[in-house]
Amino acid sequence: MKDDKKSTIGTAKSGNRRGFMKSVAAIGGTALLGTALLGAPMMANAKEKVHKWKIQTTWDAGTTGYTLFKEWCDGFEEKSGGKLIVQAFPAKSVAADNNALFEAVKTGVLQGMNPFTLYWAGKMPATVFLSSYPAGPDQPAQWDTMFYSLGMLEMAREIYAKQGLVYVGPIHHDANIIHSKKPIHSLKDLKGLKLRVPGGMVSEVFQSFGASTVSLPGSDIFPALEKGTIDAADYVGPAVNWDLGFGQVTNNILFGPPGMMSIYQPVDLMDLTVNKRAWSRLSPELKKLVEEQVKSYSLQHYTSIQARNVEALAKFKKAGSKVQRLSVDDLNEWRRKAIPIWYKWANKDADAKKVFKLQLDYMQNDIMGYVTADDIKGLKLK
Repeated sequence: MKDDKKSTIGTAKSGNRRGFMKSVAAIGGTALLGTALLGAPMMANAKEKVHKWKIQTTWDAGTTGYTLFKEWCDGFEEKSGGKLIVQAFPAKSVAADNNALFEAVKTGVLQGMNPFTLYWAGKMPATVFLSSYPAGPDQPAQWDTMFYSLGMLEMAREIYAKQGLVYVGPIHHDANIIHSKKPIHSLKDLKGLKLRVPGGMVSEVFQSFGASTVSLPGSDIFPALEKGTIDAADYVGPAVNWDLGFGQVTNNILFGPPGMMSIYQPVDLMDLTVNKRAWSRLSPELKKLVEEQVKSYSLQHYTSIQARNVEALAKFKKAGSKVQRLSVDDLNEWRRKAIPIWYKWANKDADAKKVFKLQLDYMQNDIMGYVTADDIKGLKLK
């Protein structure tokens, strides 16, 4: 999956994609409480040293996502009273790929990263449950509730600590959608489709419907679509996908049933993860500031992207893209295939099981009503 100070939602032109590449659902009470803190400077301890952090995001330079991220990072110096200076880096600028990014933060080459959390499914299976997954909780407020009120943030931090990392907090992005060269009118049309998806649980559910899946970073999607290496690609929402030029190489967009942009990743979460040693050097006051800023930025980022999505979808349609929607019957069939895969991933290790159990209890609660006894009959956590 982004510079004018007057607009926090980006003004990147998409007419020439190669030239460009060179150059409201509620978010939850906790995030809302942090909003007032977004512009408030802290009273820093005059004796505290100045900390300089380099943080790389997975957003490509010039996209809406990167514009928002850089503005946020640039604000830390003022908000911290000059005690924390954060330099933002776009995708591939320091670490060339996701694996390199993970290691760069772990070893301290970078002090932090802003990735899509599920990128680490191969290293930490529990991370597939730290962002939305097929047929799971599909509202941002539900994820804020699990993280900030039901103990999932503490679980995430325990998991990341084993890697020498600190999971500071989740950052809401968007629902993911699929851009395709040919129409997809139902799940039956997935059979034989060469599809880019992020991997992990999402990939396995698509494969169960006959799709051939491949994992590619965001910047590699356009050339793969242009060359015909893939027929379709999942990425984020209309705003960033328009910036990346997807409208030039596809003419179909797939959403879920009315009222649901995505059935496979409806709440795509990013996060701020930092090197454990860098985090330990901060004073308690600075740690609190960073945590509060993550909550506030989550809301700012999400709502800015949603506004930009409306504009971008209109551009896609004007350029000739057509929107297809899956049916409620498709959604029910998707759930039937997805739920056993939940359990497969939950049983990969103790951490994944622990996080999933929290979510399963939440989904089975009558307040949510997402999962019934019949849905999970015969499925067990080891």
